[in-house]
Amino acid sequence: MSLLITMFPQVLMDGIVLGFMYALIALGYTMVYGVLQLINFAHSEIFVLGAFVGVEILLSLKAAGYLSAIPPFVLLFALVAAGMAASGLLAVLVERVAYRPLRGAPRLVPLISAIGASFFLQDAIRLFESLWRNAFYLTYPSVELFDRRIRLGAAIDISLKSLVVIVSALLMLISLQLFVNRTKVGKAIRAVAEDQMTASLMGIDVNRIISVTFLIGGAMGGAAGVLFGIQYSLINPYTGFIPGLKAFTAAVLGGIGNIPGAMVGGIVLGLLEAFSASYLSLLTGGAFGAEYKDILAFSLLIVILIFRPRGLLGEIVAEKT
Repeated sequence: MSLLITMFPQVLMDGIVLGFMYALIALGYTMVYGVLQLINFAHSEIFVLGAFVGVEILLSLKAAGYLSAIPPFVLLFALVAAGMAASGLLAVLVERVAYRPLRGAPRLVPLISAIGASFFLQDAIRLFESLWRNAFYLTYPSVELFDRRIRLGAAIDISLKSLVVIVSALLMLISLQLFVNRTKVGKAIRAVAEDQMTASLMGIDVNRIISVTFLIGGAMGGAAGVLFGIQYSLINPYTGFIPGLKAFTAAVLGGIGNIPGAMVGGIVLGLLEAFSASYLSLLTGGAFGAEYKDILAFSLLIVILIFRPRGLLGEIVAEKT
């Protein structure tokens, strides 16, 4: 019991960091679903593109000998901005090619198109990296400042890059919430989410607003990809599958279409995984280990959806009258 209590603060912090990572990715799912009621299963690969853009910039700077000459936080800002731009543009392209021609079709049709886009993007990234570097398993070069560990009290040890993940996720959540609720474009996004036909009759360019929604969702995914690479180092074209699935789970858990819900769902899922991975073996005498954490995570999702189908904070979708 004393070991469980001693581990608690560190496990709590690890779970929060993991949860914020899931929440960052989940914001992209939430943005798209809130407007189109479409699950963008290609979002995992859009997230991975951001990670690859970040690692390519870092590897190029390292090869040129400039990596240590750039201030770390300036470098971080540039990486995140580049990842957001690349992933945002890719999301707009995916929407234009794979989703817009199918708008109005039965929901199963764009869902199949989304899965096809996901497989295509996985192999496209793998092909490009194979031709460019003759390898598609890449490792983020270390940035010394971000690897430094900070002692918070007697029992919590956290790296600076983990704090960067938490702060970035909070800033993006607040910015996105303000953008959607306080700006003219945000009001247009909410109008399109409510009723596309009526919004069009009121002078809103529905196609442009949907593209902007995909751009924002993709940019959130790109930022998450860069931060994921900095946090966990190793990436490949298939890296996005499991985090993407977990982020989708987090979005549903918090309430799909609900921006704060994506954050809450991500943190709940991250905490559950961290505590399961750390405590399950101790509490069961080694009968169950960390490999069962996913079972518990998805079991929690099933239970919550049974008793609260709209998620913890409620699903936000258009209401037709």
